[in-house]
Amino acid sequence: MSSSDFIDDYDRNILRVLQRDGRCSNAALAREVNLSESACLRRLRRLEDSGVIEAYTAKVNASALDLAMSVFVTLSLTEQSQAALNAFEAAVAQIPEVMECYLMTGSSDYLLRMVARDVADLERLHAQRLTRIPGVSRVTSSIAMRTVVKRTGLPL
Repeated sequence: MSSSDFIDDYDRNILRVLQRDGRCSNAALAREVNLSESACLRRLRRLEDSGVIEAYTAKVNASALDLAMSVFVTLSLTEQSQAALNAFEAAVAQIPEVMECYLMTGSSDYLLRMVARDVADLERLHAQRLTRIPGVSRVTSSIAMRTVVKRTGLPL
C-alpha cells in the first residue's frame, strides 16, 4: 500500500496550500482547508510521518547569491557496476553546486542540474570536480539560457 492510497481531498488541499506557503500556520491552514485545527494538525502529522511531506524549505533566489547560471550536465561512466555507481553517487553528492542528480536510461548514465556563477566557474567545476571523479568517461554540459517553467509544487 503506497502512501498515496490514504490521501483524500482534504489532504490534497493541505498539500496545495503548503506547496504555495510552507510557513502557513496550522490555524490559517485549517481555515483554508475547512477543517478544525486539531483535525488539520492530525492530518499534517500523518502526511509528515508517512513521508508524503519530506521537509520544509525556503526558496532562495539564485541570482541574489550570484549563482544564476543553470547548467545541465550529462555524464557517462566507464562501467555501470553497482560499485561504480555507488562510488560516483557518493562523489557527486559532495559537490555543493550539484542541485540534482539523476541516474538515467539512454546514452548517458547521469543527468545533473548544477549552478555556477559564470562560465569561468563552470570551467572550474568541470576541470576540478566532475572530470576528477573516478570512472567518469564523458562529460557534456549545456547552459540554460532562460527558465521557461520552474515549478516547485506537484500537480495535485
